[in-house]
Amino acid sequence: MARLVVVSNRVAIPKAGARPGGLEVALRSALKRHPGIWFGWSGRAASKGLETKTIETDNISYVVTDLPKEDYDEYYNGFANRVLWPILHYRLDLAEFTRRDLSGYLRVNDHFADELQKVLLPDDVIWVHDYHFLPFAKALRERGHKDKIGFFLHIPFPPPEIVTALPHHERIITALCHYDLVGFQTEVDAANFARYLETECRYAGNREDGYNTGERHVRIGVFPVGVEVDAFNRMAQRSLRSSFVKDVLASLSGRAMIIGVDRLDYSKGIGFRLEAFERFLAGNPEWRNNVTYLQITPKSRSDIREYADMERSVSEYIGRINGTYGEASWTPIRYVNRAHSRLALAGLYRAAKAALVTPLRDGMNLVAKEYVASQDMEDPGVLILSRFAGAAIECKPALLVNPYDPDAVSASIRRALSMPLEERRARQSALMQALTANDIHDWPDKFLDALTGSGKFSRSAAASGEREVRSLVHASRRLPHQ
Repeated sequence: MARLVVVSNRVAIPKAGARPGGLEVALRSALKRHPGIWFGWSGRAASKGLETKTIETDNISYVVTDLPKEDYDEYYNGFANRVLWPILHYRLDLAEFTRRDLSGYLRVNDHFADELQKVLLPDDVIWVHDYHFLPFAKALRERGHKDKIGFFLHIPFPPPEIVTALPHHERIITALCHYDLVGFQTEVDAANFARYLETECRYAGNREDGYNTGERHVRIGVFPVGVEVDAFNRMAQRSLRSSFVKDVLASLSGRAMIIGVDRLDYSKGIGFRLEAFERFLAGNPEWRNNVTYLQITPKSRSDIREYADMERSVSEYIGRINGTYGEASWTPIRYVNRAHSRLALAGLYRAAKAALVTPLRDGMNLVAKEYVASQDMEDPGVLILSRFAGAAIECKPALLVNPYDPDAVSASIRRALSMPLEERRARQSALMQALTANDIHDWPDKFLDALTGSGKFSRSAAASGEREVRSLVHASRRLPHQ
C-alpha cells in the first residue's frame, strides 16, 4: 500500500502540553489513516554536527533534517521571505533579490531532496507544502523519482504581470510543472497560475484539464483550507469559563470588545486597520470609553529589517491613539506582542462583539474562520473581513471591506457594534453552514484523491461538499445589503 509523505518547512512534532493548530490536526489525521512520513526542517541551523533523524510517535514517522546556518539565512530569511513572500503577496516594492539567496534557496531544496530520497519507497504519494518548496518536485524528478507528487500553496498567487517581476521566474515558477497537481486556496489564485502557464510558458491545455509541458502533464486544483468547526466551538465554550478569559472580561468593566489576531506582518494591514479604528473613535464619540480593541500580534521575523521597522511604527501609532483618546480608566487599544494558545484565543473570539480581520492580501486567513466557529449562535459577534482574504470567498455573509479604505472599515466597525440580533444570527447561520461544508478534516482527502485519481483517501464526497459551499454562498447574497 502506498505511503503518504508530507513535506513542509516546519514539522509539527507533537509536544507534551502543546495544542496543535487545525492544519496540524488535519495532516496528522491523514497520516494516521494512511501511515507514512512527515519530512522537513528540524528547526536547527548550525555550523557543524548536522544530522537527519527520525522520530517515531503516534504511529507517524517524523523525519527532520538540520541546515547549515548560512543555508538557512539564504533560503529562509533571504529568498523565501525577502523575495517570494512579498512578491506573492503583491508587494513588489518590498522584494530584495540577490543571486546568493537564490542559490541558497535552490541548494536547500536539493539538500531536502537528497535527504528525503533516502527514505522514499516506490509508489509513495508525496504532498509538498508552501512557497519554501516551489522547485522541490523538480529536484526529486532529477533524482529519478516518478512518484505522484502534489503541491499546495498556502499563500496567494498573483497575476502574471506581478509574478514576472520575480527575477528568474522562468526557472522558479515553471518548476511547479514537475508536480502532478498544484493546489491553491482560491479560484483566483488558480486562474492566475493557469494564465502564467498560458502566456509565459505557452503550454498547451486549459485550466480544467491541465497543461502539457512536453515532458509532463500538470493539473491545477482549488482546495480552500477549513477549520475544525464543531471542535473549535466546543473549545470556545470551555475557554469562556477559564480564569484567563474571565479575567480579561472583568478588566473590560462591561465594555464591548473588538479583537484582532495577526502575526506582525505587512500583509496583515495592521497600520490601515489602526487608522480605521482611530477614525471610528473620532467620528463616534458615543463609543469612547464603551469599546476596547484588543490586538494580539506576536512578533514575526524580527531579524528582517522591514519587520523591525513595522514593529516600531505600529507601537508608536497605537501609543498616539491611546494618548489622544484614552482616559485614566480606559485604554482604547490593548496591544499584546505575545502568542496565546488556541484555547485562550477561542474564548476571546467568543467574547468579542466583533473581529477585525483585514489583511491587504491573504491566502486564506483561518483567524476569520475560527472567529466564526467560536461564536454563540444565540448571540453571535460580527466578522469584519477583508475582501482580499481567501476566506472572503466562503465568508460572504461577513461584513466585507476594502482594507485600504479606513472610512469604510470605520463604518463597518460602527455597523458591527450596533447590528440587530436578528441580522447577526442570520449572518452567523449562513457562515457556519459554509464552514461546516468545508471542514478541515475533509481537506486532505479532497487534495489527495485529486492527486492520485482514486477515492482511497476519501472520507466524504468532495464534489457534493463543493456544490454545497457554492449554494450557501449564493444564498448568502439574500442577506441585508452590506
